[in-house]
Amino acid sequence: MELRKKILGDFMREHGIKRTEIVVATKVNFQVGENAGDQYAFAQLPAFAQANKRGLSRKYIFEAVDASLARLGTDYIDLYQIHDWDSNTPIEETIEALHDLVKAGKVRYIGASSMYAWQFAKAQAVAERNGWTKFVSMQNLVNLAYREEECEMLPLCRDMGVGVIPWSPLAGGLLSDKGKSTTSLRAQTDVYHSIHVTEASSSSEAAEVSDEDRAKAIVAATDDRILAALRKVAAARGVPASQIALAWVLAKPEVLAPIIGIAKVAYLEDAVAVAALSITLTADKTAALEAPYLPTAVRGIFD
Repeated sequence: MELRKKILGDFMREHGIKRTEIVVATKVNFQVGENAGDQYAFAQLPAFAQANKRGLSRKYIFEAVDASLARLGTDYIDLYQIHDWDSNTPIEETIEALHDLVKAGKVRYIGASSMYAWQFAKAQAVAERNGWTKFVSMQNLVNLAYREEECEMLPLCRDMGVGVIPWSPLAGGLLSDKGKSTTSLRAQTDVYHSIHVTEASSSSEAAEVSDEDRAKAIVAATDDRILAALRKVAAARGVPASQIALAWVLAKPEVLAPIIGIAKVAYLEDAVAVAALSITLTADKTAALEAPYLPTAVRGIFD
């Protein structure tokens, strides 16, 4: 993540891109790592070794924003988002620190991500009660294979006028023509990628099958039905499945822009190519895509 910030900053300078022509968004909470898997190895350290090196305390937020600005080579961040909820820090401390960054001109707007709706509502209430800056965006997990955010978070964001920028709109590649990869570098190093893994035990002995494996088997079967419906709609339109999956996400009134994480240019061209923005799904196609879904356990919230 930190290397990507430096690459972005270098790219802007080398190509003479005006700072006012782009929107720079980044997040704060996890410890900084230069290599794949660094932050996950860090998470295995004892609590005392992690103190003041991650989280949403005033100390860490101030240090992290300065480090991000230096790597980006800019003097302000357009959207500064808290990465998950920090149960070890009072939300009042976090919101006031973010508010101070806005007043100092280092940050234009603040956003949140991956938390329970009650936590987000509490954070907004704290900001309003104290006259502090409120969150303008929510980055949460929303896709055809995981729709639990429709129960509380999306209605809350719609009511508050908060924009939603979903992460993993293709469910880690599951909702594409190629399907989910389990052999890529990201699949092997990114723990967030594993939330889309639904393989259950292959044991043939019923007594050996755990409740967890039974649940995974149900999710896997549901995913198969969702993918079949997705590919059927995509084939009828003559477009990649990824475009239909993104069009479904984009059709939600709360959604501003889904975050597309891809490893190859060809995947970007298939997924975006502006085509997903121009696809309008009819009510019957939307119903066909949504029909196979079954409620599932909460995913994508890590604190």
